[in-house]
Amino acid sequence: MANKNAELQCLIGIYKNILKNACVTLIEGHGKIVDPHTEDVDGKLYSARHILVAVGGRPSIPEIPGSEYKIDSDLGEVIALEFAGIFNGLRSDVHAVIQQKKVLRGFDEEVRDFVVEQMSLRGIEFHTEESPQAILKSADGSLSLKTNKGTVEGFSHIMFATGRKPNTKNLGLEKVGVKRVKMEKNGAIEVDEFSRTSIPSIWAVGDVTDRVNLTPVTLMEGGALAKTLFRNEPTKPDHIRAIPSAVFSQPPIGQVGLTEGRTGTVNEYGDVDIFTANFRPLKATLSGLPDQIFMKLIVCAKTNKVLGLHMCGEDSPEIVQGFAVAVKAGLTKAELDATVGIHPTSAEEFVTMRTPTRKIRNGPPPEVLSTCQL
Repeated sequence: MANKNAELQCLIGIYKNILKNACVTLIEGHGKIVDPHTEDVDGKLYSARHILVAVGGRPSIPEIPGSEYKIDSDLGEVIALEFAGIFNGLRSDVHAVIQQKKVLRGFDEEVRDFVVEQMSLRGIEFHTEESPQAILKSADGSLSLKTNKGTVEGFSHIMFATGRKPNTKNLGLEKVGVKRVKMEKNGAIEVDEFSRTSIPSIWAVGDVTDRVNLTPVTLMEGGALAKTLFRNEPTKPDHIRAIPSAVFSQPPIGQVGLTEGRTGTVNEYGDVDIFTANFRPLKATLSGLPDQIFMKLIVCAKTNKVLGLHMCGEDSPEIVQGFAVAVKAGLTKAELDATVGIHPTSAEEFVTMRTPTRKIRNGPPPEVLSTCQL
């Protein structure tokens, strides 16, 4: 924890220096919009040609009895699996309570099944389709979680990682007329394809808009906005094509592009070929570890383009980041097949999968390719 806090402070210092070197004036305090060109920061008014709202999100915690006893991850479902792996690695007895049938909505169905299988082998117990109803504290200080299916007892800590909502409260948005999604949903700021709100001088990027809630995507949105406003180059952030993402669970997940299954869009896209591999890496076979790796390619049968690339296993995020560049550039399965593998690595499996596991035939593809989102 001390090392983590020191690293955060170092990063904050670096970012402040970047702002200073770019001649940016940093004003620290609570900002509130009072009109289309004016901000109130702790009682002092500042005027600007443009106002950018990039305040991120906040934890969304179910309002149940005993919620004061919980700790929160300050993030969502992805972080739930990551913390489960951390606590499990520290030899804690870990139970993961999932409100849905499966973990990780938006990820490929086979990856979702594989990661639960691997985490279960490590001793994590999953409770699916259970909704928390109350946290109970015993006289000895231990906690119990009551759900719609019963009560699980004997916890020292209960962590809520139940998602996030855009942090749009107390910003003065309603006063100036900035439109938001209905509060019964999440209150996200509505923006057009250039990140402009309903007020022409006010813009918004990042999780507060609830588009693709990933830090690198926010950076991309900010870069596009800077080009639009200050370079006279109207630029739309690209939320469609090949956004890579990762879950640093144990084992970790890396993915880019199209998914298969209920939350994916294979059934809407058209004819695709599915290539999969499930194997023990050489490191595991030699050492006797039970670790497995799962890999998957989704390929357009008509164009031979790689539409989706998925991996669950050691080093997945690092490996997929490299392949994501190629997928973004229009990688074909033929180009993968023609690439020489690096042996012995797990990554070489992506260039040696020759025979489809199955073929899906749904007719002509639509014009727009949808990608998986967190």
